[in-house]
Amino acid sequence: MGAIQPFLSTPIEYLKGVGPVRGDLLRKELHVTTFGELVSCFPFRYIDRSRFYRIAEIREELSFIQVKAVIKSVQTLGPPRSKRLIATVADPSGTMELVWFKGHRWVADKLIPGKEYIIFGRPTRFGGRWNIAHPELEIPDVQPPPLGELLRPLYSSTEKLKSKGLDSRGISKLMKNLLLLDRFYVPETIPEEILKSLKLIPRQEAFVNIHFPESPDKLKRAQARLKFEELFFIQLRLLQQKYLRLNRQEGHPFVHVGEHVNRFYKHHLTFELTGAQKRVIKEIRADLGSGKQMNRLLQGDVGSGKTLVALMTMLIALDNGYQSCLMAPTEILATQHYHTITKMVTGMGVELRLLTGSTKTSDRKEIQEGLIGGGIHIMVGTHALLEEYVQFKNLGFVVIDEQHRFGVAQRAKLWEKNQITPHILVMTATPIPRTLAMTLYGDLDASVIDEMPPGRKPVITRHAFESRRLELFGFLKKKIKEGRQVYIVYPLINESETMDLKNLMEGYDAVVREFPLPEFAISIVHGQMKPADKEFEMQRFIRKQTQIMIATTVIEVGVDIPNASVMVIENAERFGLSQLHQLRGRVGRGSDQSFCILMTSDKLTNDARKRIQTMVHTSDGFVIAETDLQLRGPGDLDGTQQSGILDLKIADIVKDEKILKYSRNLAAEIIEKDPALELPENQRLCQHLRLIHKYEHNWGLIS
Repeated sequence: MGAIQPFLSTPIEYLKGVGPVRGDLLRKELHVTTFGELVSCFPFRYIDRSRFYRIAEIREELSFIQVKAVIKSVQTLGPPRSKRLIATVADPSGTMELVWFKGHRWVADKLIPGKEYIIFGRPTRFGGRWNIAHPELEIPDVQPPPLGELLRPLYSSTEKLKSKGLDSRGISKLMKNLLLLDRFYVPETIPEEILKSLKLIPRQEAFVNIHFPESPDKLKRAQARLKFEELFFIQLRLLQQKYLRLNRQEGHPFVHVGEHVNRFYKHHLTFELTGAQKRVIKEIRADLGSGKQMNRLLQGDVGSGKTLVALMTMLIALDNGYQSCLMAPTEILATQHYHTITKMVTGMGVELRLLTGSTKTSDRKEIQEGLIGGGIHIMVGTHALLEEYVQFKNLGFVVIDEQHRFGVAQRAKLWEKNQITPHILVMTATPIPRTLAMTLYGDLDASVIDEMPPGRKPVITRHAFESRRLELFGFLKKKIKEGRQVYIVYPLINESETMDLKNLMEGYDAVVREFPLPEFAISIVHGQMKPADKEFEMQRFIRKQTQIMIATTVIEVGVDIPNASVMVIENAERFGLSQLHQLRGRVGRGSDQSFCILMTSDKLTNDARKRIQTMVHTSDGFVIAETDLQLRGPGDLDGTQQSGILDLKIADIVKDEKILKYSRNLAAEIIEKDPALELPENQRLCQHLRLIHKYEHNWGLIS
């Protein structure tokens, strides 16, 4: 097999039809540098050339059609500069027109009235009749269609590629050139025993039929084979890394539960832990005492008490002589964590500091000395914690909040600050669907806080159309007069988008007109403000000096104000489900009844309507996450691009959930028997794993 692999490693410019210019473009636009990378660019759809429609069967939803029809007449119409050639064609069910705006003379010579043709193209309706512009024409032939013409593949392209003739059809030609090479060979990756037991076709056959299917059945079998392979190797890699971490990765032994934990539990914890919190702390303690490095994912809805679990683990670290740090994605969230934890440990002698981008230089120097000397026990911060000058004496425990907002390489900088990798707790308030968790976090142990603290009332969620705005303003005035505070959130897709900021400021002006001073005071917070100005406005709201906060999604995470009991989300149809759920979690944090009002335009797409209805009918984060996954697909969910692992070429973790589960179970059986993949029957697996991850860092050991 060693001699075969160089074929797939051949630089792409050596393929017939590519050359240096196109080769450079393929590198830049599609990241295709070799034969192997080209053959792994799978079609996103197929045009079925095996099906013939009658003209009477044409519908608007059909993107392409193929008909057999006889040419009845041919004529040229229009002034000289905008001539068009029109052919009227008919079959037993009706008539339609074929139109050419270019190449009239060349096309006209080919059109013979009375002759039958196979016509293929995209139908459009004009003047009450169906027509096809610039169709493909063929004379019916008894010979079987050539490779790839029965189910024609469609490939993704770009404007730059199209300018060099590499649209879908151009890429298809290159693919044909590659597959028709005498020396084309794709090495097998899966052991014969698994191929037979699962009735999978060989890899070579799968690659040929994924690009140029001989039949619909062959295409189906090629897709099944390649989807299984993709998901199976992801699971094999994740489970192997998990095994290595649990069995070989040394971890700081946290064997004592001492003075800090006991004192906090007895004298500083003013309420009873929920059953879910107790269960999670027990799971974490078992990890910490095992002598192996912990890598645990903690899921829990907004307000479920994840920060408290993290703090109690930090105190366990302190009782064992180790420092901890908590890294959050935004300054607002980091500051919120700092204030929350400070309040909880006041009077306990726990030294806690905050480090963000706006921390003064003099404070940074003091923090640097405190960390190296061991005087700082808990460090809370943003990306600033990743700076080289931030060094710890003995970092033993790291908490990453909303880790999907950090790049993998960024997070890894924290682990390098210690000789032995610290214990890791990854926290997220974004519930992760099972299939996504299996793929994104398949190498982590998972804990879920699925219980809210007692006394919390569920947030009442209502949908209101723009036409009911005056009614909404009346409701807000009533709540403010009762002593409550209100958030009004505007969608800011990109902080630099002028239009979005304009919408926010127009909304602010409208609210100011409706809610005049001195009876109502208003704060405004958005991403283009300086950190100090944002903090000033936040503090005014926290101290109840303002009743309304108008903001962008900078308040999505990190703001904990129990007195704020109404959340108005403007243009709610522009938000994803996960973001709507996060925003709703900003209210309902006190004992008063809270409300979330989803304001939308009167016209909604089907997807937007489903998102709004889901929010109104359920507050279960996992139900919301599953719906979000089904509506948007994994590639569009927040943070999945950061992971790198969800760059799936053919599998879909929603549609292919059964394949995912089966591949994970099979991978688990193999790793349990042969974790290093050393047995003869696993050599193919071992070789392929090495090949596909040859240029990757082993991030799996560090979450």
